[in-house]
Amino acid sequence: MPHTVSLIETIAAALGLALVFGFVAVRVRLPALVGYLLAGVLLGPFTPGFVADAAIASQLAEIGVMLLMFGVGLHFSWDDLLAVRKIAVPGAVVQMIVATAMGMGVALWWGWEPGGALVFGLALSVASTVVLLRALEALGVLDSHTGKIAVGWLVVEDLAMVLVLVLLPPLAAWLGPGVGQGTTAAATATGNAPGSAAGAGPALWQALGWTLLQVGGFVALMMVVGRRLFPWMLWQVARTGSRELFTLCVVTAAVGIAFGSAALFGVSFALGAFFAGMVMRESEFSHRAAQESLPLRDAFAVLFFVSVGMLFDPAVLWERPLQVLAVVAIIIVGKTLAAAALVLAFRYPLHTALTVSASLAQIGEFSFILIGLGASLGLLPPEAASLVLAGALISMAINPLLFHAIAPLQKWLLARSALARRLEQRDDPLAELPMSTDARYLARQVVLVGYGRVGRRVAQALSANDIPFVVAEQNRELVEALRKAGMAAVFGDAADPAVLIQAHIARAAMLVVTTPAGVNVQPIIATAQALNPRIETVVRGHSADEAERIAQETGSAVFLADEALAQSMSRHVLERTEMRLAGGSAPAPLLDRGRF
Repeated sequence: MPHTVSLIETIAAALGLALVFGFVAVRVRLPALVGYLLAGVLLGPFTPGFVADAAIASQLAEIGVMLLMFGVGLHFSWDDLLAVRKIAVPGAVVQMIVATAMGMGVALWWGWEPGGALVFGLALSVASTVVLLRALEALGVLDSHTGKIAVGWLVVEDLAMVLVLVLLPPLAAWLGPGVGQGTTAAATATGNAPGSAAGAGPALWQALGWTLLQVGGFVALMMVVGRRLFPWMLWQVARTGSRELFTLCVVTAAVGIAFGSAALFGVSFALGAFFAGMVMRESEFSHRAAQESLPLRDAFAVLFFVSVGMLFDPAVLWERPLQVLAVVAIIIVGKTLAAAALVLAFRYPLHTALTVSASLAQIGEFSFILIGLGASLGLLPPEAASLVLAGALISMAINPLLFHAIAPLQKWLLARSALARRLEQRDDPLAELPMSTDARYLARQVVLVGYGRVGRRVAQALSANDIPFVVAEQNRELVEALRKAGMAAVFGDAADPAVLIQAHIARAAMLVVTTPAGVNVQPIIATAQALNPRIETVVRGHSADEAERIAQETGSAVFLADEALAQSMSRHVLERTEMRLAGGSAPAPLLDRGRF
């Protein structure tokens, strides 16, 4: 037996204390995440008792980030990322600028140097992907359009932070009066002394160009080669019939690609793992891969939160209470209001604005990396790391509570604020069919809710048989594209009666719901049946229990989400629609062709 068992001690202590404090937190109606963070504080060097190995805990947390981002990639396709680019890219950029300006302004008021204030502001501008994903998964909205906007927003933030981390060293000579010893020595060796603008300019453009080349090369390699190679590899392993080999292949792909992307292309572990999941999504075994990696993702995600807690020095709370309060206010209030205003400016619903803004009301892993780099370059004062960690710890603990407050806050705003009601009911050109819509789309048509992978297949089948249909979709960009292609489409949440009314559900022949997992379809069906009691409904199910419940409660034909879902669902919709258009009204059997 080896005498040094730091790894085992760290894992045992972290998971054990996380279990105890997580259980206590849940019993007192707090998120389990709060317990994980408190467990980390007790294991850290700033509290008495046992001190875990922080270096080992940090590396274990990195594995958790890799696996978690890999799981997100398995559910988030390249098309999904492109679909939200019109809001994710400008929204992330503007929100980062606003948050950076607020953090920089406060730091300058405290008397910090401009360079340190800029780095401090940037550290407060980027949210934690791990915290976001845990919250979206807990709410069951990770696969919804709102969830995809939030994830796409953070992917853009991560890409921006990769550029910041690469550009900060050559910019250090401009940003501060002094730099770290390592940077000074390097600058002297190359003839570029600190403060020398002549040498910093070429170095800056060279670093920027090299970073863009590396990131572009990595993305191109994954999209061109990876999306063919890795699904093929997963298929070959699945053919062996060995469950452990399949799990090993999934974990190896997640961790191996993440590490390789960082070592060869200079991108972050998280971003590399995210793209690994995206290329694995092309495999027909992507759902199984997500299920096989789920236990490891959960365990290592707990280690991430414990490692964050280990870095926190509680003394900063009573030594610098006003500064901590200012940092927390920027993260939770400033970023939230900025994000909500941006989403509303893009004419998205109030619920989407509240969800996305709550997603960004915290900071995490990139903030710690940036603060560490800024300190090594001599740009930040000693208290900067403690303030950022305090802001991260408090915002992570509060963030789940913000998500749970979304629904009651929205209800309260709509009941008491005329402005909120106007935002919810404002005139949106995409929220109603154009006056020029052909009459064939306004009666005896199919109302298709959701235009994802399954929805597209159903729409193609309807088009091929010249059956009119109207699409109801929450993705604005997608609705715009459908209308440009000459298809009838309305924007909005189909659970809202106004959206189905605009789709002329009262005169429709059939309602087809193809929304992804996590979307509650019962309100949609209930609204449709209230407006059109004779309408026939066909629903995409995601589990046997869910399918049976929906079939019993609504009388719908429910298809389970397997490989043959799109084909079988399309065939059923065609047969039933043709029968109804021909004058038939007999109800479809509910237990047929693998349905419930």
